[in-house]
Amino acid sequence: MTVLIDMIFYIWQLLLLARILLSWIQVDPYHPAVQFLYAATEPVLRPIREALPQTGMFDFSPLIAIILAELLRMILIQIVNSVF
Repeated sequence: MTVLIDMIFYIWQLLLLARILLSWIQVDPYHPAVQFLYAATEPVLRPIREALPQTGMFDFSPLIAIILAELLRMILIQIVNSVF
């Protein structure tokens, strides 16, 4: 079960990393792959972005999302390990 949790979080973090890298270059925002990346990451990034103070042109929400995702992953693994 912990392998599944690790895999899900790892894949989501890869999607987030891809979105970060794509933000550095100009891509077609209507491309299906870009749309998928936005759909997979924006529900987590939007609330974080709204809670953080404005920092000019830097968006720290992906960094916060990675930290929170890692904390959530560790908590879930601890729960699964204590139940099973």
